[in-house]
Amino acid sequence: MNTNVAELILENGERFKGQAFGDVHDTVGEAIFTTAMTGYQEAITDPSFAGQIVVMTYPLIGNYGINLEDNESEKPALKAIVVREKCDYPNNFRTEMTLDGFLKQEGVLGLEGIDTRALTKTLRTKGVMRGIIVCGGKELSDSEIKERIESLDNSKVVSEVTAKEKYLIKGSGKNVAFIDLGAKRGILENLKKRNCNIHVFPASVTADEIFDVEPDLVFISNGPGDPLDIPEVTETVKKLIGRVKVCGICMGHLIIGLALGGKTEKLKFGHHGENHPVKDLKTNKIYISAQNHNYVVSDLPEDVEPWFINVNDNTLEGLRHKTLPVQSVQFHPEASGGPLDSGYIFDEFLK
Repeated sequence: MNTNVAELILENGERFKGQAFGDVHDTVGEAIFTTAMTGYQEAITDPSFAGQIVVMTYPLIGNYGINLEDNESEKPALKAIVVREKCDYPNNFRTEMTLDGFLKQEGVLGLEGIDTRALTKTLRTKGVMRGIIVCGGKELSDSEIKERIESLDNSKVVSEVTAKEKYLIKGSGKNVAFIDLGAKRGILENLKKRNCNIHVFPASVTADEIFDVEPDLVFISNGPGDPLDIPEVTETVKKLIGRVKVCGICMGHLIIGLALGGKTEKLKFGHHGENHPVKDLKTNKIYISAQNHNYVVSDLPEDVEPWFINVNDNTLEGLRHKTLPVQSVQFHPEASGGPLDSGYIFDEFLK
């Protein structure tokens, strides 16, 4: 039996056969696609992909290898990465290992040799779906497939990727209380560059613990999953709003939206990639942004105004409270990887 033979089976019954690489094992996850042409290492190590099977639409992945300095977290949290073709002979002066070697080291499954364009069209047309990857040519019955797919539970993914305990990144500038819901390293690096004194808290932090450090700013990070699965964080943020400045990115934006009285809804196939145009409604300027989210804020209350919208589908990409020091963006101004257009957002947060 060829143990490298593998098959992705979606919950609608569609199948895609290919070859397994990296750490070869069966897995189940939510299949999504990203349109990023570069930054595959940052995607693999982005905690926001926890619980997901990530399909790369760009056909060749791994051509500049892996450089451990560029990781966005200590360990990947995604379930698998799916590519049309992996590169086994990377060429870059910073390369430390191949994509295959990195996935083996980190215990992540890879799947190559399938028609990623056809798979992406399926996910765009029918929406994000759960799926399983079965390795070794095993044949499963319909009931076994259904049972495995239905076993997927991504409701606890934030607890898997948040900081395990509080820690401090020293700086002499603004005093920032940072709620880590699965933060990318690039966000912390942008705050460090601005010399912030950063108290990093796990998702379970209470409002009183945050007030104890007397922050100039409370910052809520990105993270995986559905914001409705972590209502305790929303309740904490409700207690902060009006008493201290509150800002956030991605999941942080969703949590702030809920805390202000808005609602969230799931997108059909999400926004994942480094080429999404957003419009600043104050200046009418367009910026190209990196994005990675399945949910958006909707139904804003009257005292909250939209700040950015997505040019492609008009979904909300940023908000500001009209009278309180609260603002957030859905996209990623830290751009790891991605365009640098909106890096000024960090300065806006710290004003």
